[in-house]
Amino acid sequence: MIERSLVLVKPDAVARGIIGEILHRFERAGLKMVGAKMLHVDMDFGAKHYHHSDDWKIKVGERNIEECKAFGFTPKECFGTEDPKEIGNQVDVRSAEFLSSGPVFAMVLQGPGAVKKIRSLVGSLFPNASAPGTIRGDFGIDTPYSSMKNKRVTFNIIHASGEVEEAVEEIKLWFKPEELLEYRRVHEDLYSY
Repeated sequence: MIERSLVLVKPDAVARGIIGEILHRFERAGLKMVGAKMLHVDMDFGAKHYHHSDDWKIKVGERNIEECKAFGFTPKECFGTEDPKEIGNQVDVRSAEFLSSGPVFAMVLQGPGAVKKIRSLVGSLFPNASAPGTIRGDFGIDTPYSSMKNKRVTFNIIHASGEVEEAVEEIKLWFKPEELLEYRRVHEDLYSY
């Protein structure tokens, strides 16, 4: 099934000049770019992108509490609170701050099973836990320890939609319908998509 996914090359990757390297990996994997733009988003827009449910915030808050403890920090040291929901809230705010800290290269990629394929090319959430050969595994240099110590999110190079439904909503947020193109690449005729 042909799917579309939003991919954001985050400010850390833009600053390092690796947009081309990242795009090359997706194109090499047979994914087609149907929309792209470089922009600087503000905090309000970043907050729209990183707007999660209370259940998500609690789950992420609990995970961050465990990570704080694993690194020898207390949740109060890292977040000023021990409330999982408030910690999840702070993760959303910190993520929006990071997204708005510099230029972002936003693109929509399309292809068979694109959402899952892109996620496998991107790698795990944290660069230090991502396998070699993935974008985060090869280019990511930040760690959760460093982000906890510095009270910020982990700089992880890239965002990719996690589910088809999420991709649809994220694409609507970042792109107008007229900014997305329809065209065929040579291999599409070969494989009869």
